[in-house]
Amino acid sequence: MSARAPVQTDAAPGAIGPYSQAIAAAGLVFTAGQLGADAASGALVEGGAGAQADRALQNLAAVLDAAGTGFHRVVKTTIFLIDMGDFTEVNDAYLRHLTPPYPARSTIAVQALPKGARVEIEMIALAGGAEEPSES
Repeated sequence: MSARAPVQTDAAPGAIGPYSQAIAAAGLVFTAGQLGADAASGALVEGGAGAQADRALQNLAAVLDAAGTGFHRVVKTTIFLIDMGDFTEVNDAYLRHLTPPYPARSTIAVQALPKGARVEIEMIALAGGAEEPSES
């Protein structure tokens, strides 16, 4: 088994540079940042930061699924925003996709993002266990 295994899925936009959608290594899955772009066309979705965050999270779900894991195994999230005024709208989208216990998270304001995006999100998850845990 390779020390680093790339993760690739057509259910999320492909890399727009020399990087992988994710890398599985040392029992973890490290995703690249995902924009709120359509998987087929690569175009950003319309509707502002909340819509872009929602699509970015759908893309991340697809990448994590391709790696054999899911949101319930995410331990760290980093969100990049071009405007902190979008924080509440992006947070609302985040709450629609993730459930407690929430991962540790950082939200960082940046000057610009690729393709003129308003938000980019990356995650680190425990590998394996793609199925949702059963309630006991």
